Amino acid sequence: MMRFEGKVALVTGGRSGIGRAIAQRLHSEGARVFTAQRGEDPQFDGIPADFTDPASPGQVVSQVIAAAGQLDVLINNAGMMQESSVEAMSLEDWTRNLTVNLTAPFLMIKAALPYLRKTRGNIVNTGSIEGLGSNPGHAAYCASKAGLHGLTRAVAVDHGPEGIRCNAVAPGWIDTDLNLEFIESMDDPEGFRQNIGRIHPVARTGRPEEVAALVAFLAAEESGFVTGQVYTVDGGRMSKLSLP
Repeated sequence: MMRFEGKVALVTGGRSGIGRAIAQRLHSEGARVFTAQRGEDPQFDGIPADFTDPASPGQVVSQVIAAAGQLDVLINNAGMMQESSVEAMSLEDWTRNLTVNLTAPFLMIKAALPYLRKTRGNIVNTGSIEGLGSNPGHAAYCASKAGLHGLTRAVAVDHGPEGIRCNAVAPGWIDTDLNLEFIESMDDPEGFRQNIGRIHPVARTGRPEEVAALVAFLAAEESGFVTGQVYTVDGGRMSKLSLP
């Protein structure tokens, strides 16, 4: 199935993890894919970007347009997470987290809108189940992802009449390289795998490709009546009550 033949997609944070799976899925269905992140991307058209710099999103979009002449799909996937309570977190760290996770997607959308308007394009944001609930010590991450969910709805409302759709996915525990390395650092990696599997009704953690499949659906024309939604991709974790 070539749902993105002739289309141009931009994936921020597309060199690894969920972003890499998204970039590969869109490419496999015909899209010309650009990625934007720190460093080079040996697989796709990579654009070096520092999303703590407010000038970076506009520069990234300009480079895509200069190279491809159009933009059909914007995937705001780049993000960061720093563990800290509100009391322990400095204003500098708080600001950096919100800049990368919320302000950068806002600026990416702002820069991309004139081109998405021409193509009646689509935006998909990578939120998190931590925009709906919270793990301990994740104050800035939770706040930024909840804000990104809200931004998703606002963009859908404001720009739907122009033919632009905006949705988000909210992944739970996904087996990215970063998470797998975290598990391997445990004293009992296998025991940790079993324990984290038990909190999911599907009895396992997720794969990046499973998130990418939903993102591709939301970015494709077959979901043309879907906008302003946040789709949880968590193996049922948020639906399962803890035992008393």
